[in-house]
Amino acid sequence: MATRVTPITRARSVGEAIATHTANERTTVFLLLPVAILLIVGLGALMSASSVIGLAENGDKLHYVKRQAGYIGGGLVVFLVTMRVPYRWYARLALPILVLAIGGLVVTLGMGEVRNGARRWIDLGSFSLQPSEFAKFAVVVFVANAMARKEKWLHQFAHVFWPVAGSLGVVAGLLLLQPDLGTTLIVASATFAVLAASMTPIRHVLAFVAMGAMGVGVLARTNPYQWERVTSFLDPEADPLGNGLQAIQSLVALGTGGLFGVGLGASRARWFFLPNAHTDFIFSIIGEETGLAGSLIVIALLMTFAVMGTVVAMRAPDMFGRLLAVGIVSWLSIQAIINIGGVTRVLPISGVPLPFVSSGGSAMLVNLAVVGVLANIARSGRAGAARKLGAQ
Repeated sequence: MATRVTPITRARSVGEAIATHTANERTTVFLLLPVAILLIVGLGALMSASSVIGLAENGDKLHYVKRQAGYIGGGLVVFLVTMRVPYRWYARLALPILVLAIGGLVVTLGMGEVRNGARRWIDLGSFSLQPSEFAKFAVVVFVANAMARKEKWLHQFAHVFWPVAGSLGVVAGLLLLQPDLGTTLIVASATFAVLAASMTPIRHVLAFVAMGAMGVGVLARTNPYQWERVTSFLDPEADPLGNGLQAIQSLVALGTGGLFGVGLGASRARWFFLPNAHTDFIFSIIGEETGLAGSLIVIALLMTFAVMGTVVAMRAPDMFGRLLAVGIVSWLSIQAIINIGGVTRVLPISGVPLPFVSSGGSAMLVNLAVVGVLANIARSGRAGAARKLGAQ
């Protein structure tokens, strides 16, 4: 029997639709605001951190700033596209996206450029492509789609094992061959977060965590490049001019900053005392120039993004949207933790950039693209309310 629609019920539906629209728009704004501020902070910090190396290598102290501004511009274009693409499309394209990502990693191993003992980049002339950044999104999409589709069968370990082994297992294996332990940990952690947010029993999640920890531990121990990073973290003073140099100089820069910093543009670490100051260690320059106060502001902005991303996941209209949002937020938040942990010597140095802040093309494009995906999930409730109102 059809439900009678009265003026009162229709008015109530209109009110609910307006309230949903307002809540979704507010969530989207608070999600994007910290990202916008971090982009500005990153460009400002890069202007100081890269000025010396830019002048020495290219005769232009703003070389890296101009390049990063171009990456941000390209990333914003991608963001506007992904914000408008219905996020459910990624569920249909999950397998092709994963295959393309795996193909990119294979090509990297075959013809990639070697830097600092790792083969992670494909040289395209003025731009170096890093396929591992795209692989993060591919694994998150694939696992989120698989767990959403298999929601009723996740109590059976095989229904969880094969999607994870076929995506995370293959991608992690290729990443460790580069070697890239930091990205491997990020992808694995984001995958485990997706599993934990799904209907997967906790015993299955813990089983994957245990297997992953043992695998990474064994591979790190047998790989000299990765093992040197672990040992230098435990005792950087044992090789202060070699493997321990970055950790020591990073702490010197942070300590020099004190409470309020030495002043914008007054960093001393950028004068080749701190390697990779404009990329992986830009947080050290922020801490040196703006002190503990500036560092905490950056951390607060990253935490705000994580909280609002979690709100987006909780309000997602379906399981796939929820798991996709959880995977993206976990990936970016864990990457920030690993980067800041390495800079402050709480964790081993991993070589991963600080999201939205560090210099880098592939990372910036992918990070802004997935923020667009999150924004689309955040706004999807408005479309659902409109469809409901139209049906009445």
